[in-house]
Amino acid sequence: MSVINYLTSNIFKQPSLFLGVVALIGLLLQRKSFGEVIKGTFKTIIGVIILFKGVNIIGDAVSPLSGAFSTLYDLPASNQFDPQGWLNFLGEYGSTIGLVIVLAFIINLLVARITPIKNIFLTGHIFFWMSYIFVAVGVEAGLTGTALTIFATLFLALYIIVVPALLRPFVKKVTGSDDFTIGHSASIFCLLGAGIGKLVGNKEKSTEDLKIPKAFEFFRDTTIATSLIVFATYIVVGLIIGPDARVEIFGGAIGTLNTIGGMQYDLFTFSLMAGLTFGAGLTILLTGVRLMLGEIIPAFKGISDKLIPNSIPALDIPMVFPFAPNALLIGFIVSMVTSILTIVIMASTGLLAYAVIPLTVACFFDVAPGAIFANATGGRRGAVIASIVSGVLMVLLVAVSIPALFNTVAGFNQLFGGNDFSLWSAIGSLIGKIF
Repeated sequence: MSVINYLTSNIFKQPSLFLGVVALIGLLLQRKSFGEVIKGTFKTIIGVIILFKGVNIIGDAVSPLSGAFSTLYDLPASNQFDPQGWLNFLGEYGSTIGLVIVLAFIINLLVARITPIKNIFLTGHIFFWMSYIFVAVGVEAGLTGTALTIFATLFLALYIIVVPALLRPFVKKVTGSDDFTIGHSASIFCLLGAGIGKLVGNKEKSTEDLKIPKAFEFFRDTTIATSLIVFATYIVVGLIIGPDARVEIFGGAIGTLNTIGGMQYDLFTFSLMAGLTFGAGLTILLTGVRLMLGEIIPAFKGISDKLIPNSIPALDIPMVFPFAPNALLIGFIVSMVTSILTIVIMASTGLLAYAVIPLTVACFFDVAPGAIFANATGGRRGAVIASIVSGVLMVLLVAVSIPALFNTVAGFNQLFGGNDFSLWSAIGSLIGKIF
């Protein structure tokens, strides 16, 4: 029991170490040399660590927008949650989150072994955060101890088994192969995109046939494109809230804005630095993803060949990015514009009861991949329409999920929701009250 407690408290609640263990087991099953085992295990762990550092940088780059957009709302004190509560929750329930991950992963392996559903969820950070969400939902419902663990485990197992299985045929349509499926919080938009594309689009007119003028080819670089979008968002929001609010929200002396390292900039320079910082974080994140996947996929072969024949991994969403980079860019830009307009309209008409900020991360990693699936079934028209619908839906999902997690991790959904995190928060909240 002490060994299990140690593993759940110190290993499995660390996504990097969890995936490192998966890589280690796979390499050992393949009887790799000692050097290859060490190399593959450590590179997997380091890749995930790099990934999380990128997420942290992205979070720092967009977090000032939270305060800026709060000035657009006239919210009563009772509707304002603790923005740091989601970090405190992580420390308090880390062991429970780790135990839920272990139990759900075991269920995933058993189901893959004995049923036709052969996908194994290996996107470590999504694994971790979905466990985190379901534990929070259980706490909100008043569950504790064993009941909390059982509730969160059942929900997490359901998610990691069923959702990648639903996506599998659509991933095959996008990639042309059945080597993997997707295990990511973008699932709702990938499924929605595929459905909308088939309904209204024409797959013969692909986004990838579009010829982008050489002067605008830099938009193909997602790092540059996202940096420019964040830069423009800061400029627009900063002008709307006015100089006094900028000083109060972003800090610094009148006419200047504080940013990294205590340096002071005007609005233009601050916005530019925020955009470039976001781009730097994204670059770091994608570097971590590539490093991790370069080791975890060969290691996974050891598990699938030895323990679960014919199984496939459910992997991170960047796996589909190379198949339609134009669709990815279109989805990101269209969803950013649509979601911001939705926030402004809803806030100005009093329809938002809680502060919702532009979800730059979700636009890129959740809605934009949905445009890739929409393009596969409905071409450029499908990609654009799916991105518009998803941009609106993303805002609505955040607005619904914040009250479901108001006393625990609402701040997490405010920053990183608008996707499966928000959808399953709402679903879990409804069932949790019955449970």
